[in-house]
Amino acid sequence: MKSQLINIDPEIMSGTPVFKGTRVPVKNLFDYIETGETLEEFLDDFPSVKRAQAIQLMDAGLKLLLSNRIGNENSTRRVHSSKIKKGLKRV
Repeated sequence: MKSQLINIDPEIMSGTPVFKGTRVPVKNLFDYIETGETLEEFLDDFPSVKRAQAIQLMDAGLKLLLSNRIGNENSTRRVHSSKIKKGLKRV
C-alpha cells in the first residue's frame, strides 16, 4: 500500500522521506515540535505542506510510538510522545 502522507524517492532529496507532493523532509516537522515551535509556525515556513498532512503524520507517529511500548519505556519515547501530543493540542 502506497503512503498518502510521505514519499521516499531517490530522485527527491536523495531518498529522504518528504511530505507527499513536496520537497519538505518529514523530519522538519518533528524538529519544529521538539524545539517548541507550533504547528502554525511550521506551516507558515513550509506552505507546500497542508495542515491535514501534518496532523495525519503527527497522529500516525504518536500511534506508532504508543503501539511500540514494550515493558520498559525509555525516556526518549516519553519525551517525543509528549511533544507530539502538545503539537496536536496546538492545532
